[in-house]
Amino acid sequence: MTAVEPGSRTPAPDGGRVGGAVVALEHLSKRYGPPGTPPAVTDLSLEIPAGQICVLVGPSGCGKTTTMKMINRLIEPTSGRVTIDGQDVMGLPAVELRRSIGYVIQQVGLFPHLTIADNVATVPRLLRWPEARIRDRVDELLELVGLDPVGYRSRYPGALSGGEQQRVGVARALAADPPVMLMDEPFGAVDPIRRDRLQNEFLRLQEKVRKTVVFVTHDVDEAIKMADRIAILQRGGILAQYDTPQAILDSPASEFVERFVGADRGLKRLSLARVADLALTEPITTRAGERRAELRSRLDGSGAAYALLLDEADRPVGWIGRRSLDGDGTVGSDDAAPGSALLEPRSTLRDALSTMLASSVQLGVVVDESDAVLGVISVDAISDVLRAPGDR
Repeated sequence: MTAVEPGSRTPAPDGGRVGGAVVALEHLSKRYGPPGTPPAVTDLSLEIPAGQICVLVGPSGCGKTTTMKMINRLIEPTSGRVTIDGQDVMGLPAVELRRSIGYVIQQVGLFPHLTIADNVATVPRLLRWPEARIRDRVDELLELVGLDPVGYRSRYPGALSGGEQQRVGVARALAADPPVMLMDEPFGAVDPIRRDRLQNEFLRLQEKVRKTVVFVTHDVDEAIKMADRIAILQRGGILAQYDTPQAILDSPASEFVERFVGADRGLKRLSLARVADLALTEPITTRAGERRAELRSRLDGSGAAYALLLDEADRPVGWIGRRSLDGDGTVGSDDAAPGSALLEPRSTLRDALSTMLASSVQLGVVVDESDAVLGVISVDAISDVLRAPGDR
């Protein structure tokens, strides 16, 4: 495995194109009133490397959304400048600039009267791409965000779930292959389970497209999970700290940062590691119809207390405890305790621990994109990470 800087993501594979651009904020300020009015953003300077996710986070009123909107000139700065690969954004027509930057918002903003294909094709059509190229790009992007083009391109937004709409919003933002994407609390309007899956899906996508992403959130846990670099802002848009998640957790720059990150910094370090970082254990598995005596024998021989019931597609149904296998007959779905903790390889160890502690069996079932079982992890394995040298 290639060594990477703590708190940063795995680099693109050899030969892979980094699809982002360097974004620099230079002494950026925004004041909404006359001189003397407290600024919304104050003399903000930072540089976002190409292909990385920079998360802007801070309390309400700290100027994070204002800062993001100055990048695509939805809000004009009072002073300072924004450059993308060295070019001052003020030197471009605002409409042209916005068409070259992907934009994803919390409420998605899909056009309800347009099909999914037409929504994704919005910017390429404005750029007058040939229809054949647009059609190919739409299908490519729908596949990329996990939506079957055949089943989705002719549907309308109202027929989709919130999570599916958010995926379409990401596909639309990527349609013209922009080097920079702006994401304003993109997953804030969905439930926690779907939010975790959307976060994981976007991180998977980012490994492929490597855009430069400016991501706004009020949730420090989301920031730690998603970011290559985090910019923590105080009220007035004052930069309190800009660094990798690991560095911020290890060495908060001020009392404000320490309070904002929270007292459980040791536990938050679990958000820096993924389920994929742990060695998976192969569970004892069974299917409906196996003789109960045979399954008892296999469990007793392995020393395991539970067997994982699978369906015909190798998807987990639930855990069957050794104590519930008395008697003769065969195993059935009624024997399985529902509520298995299902995890993805990209799930953070913090999310995994939370899910596992809430389940009847404190084991997490790691599944692939088709929900087929890859292996299991235990609460003890995550506890070992917390006790590892260097964690405190």
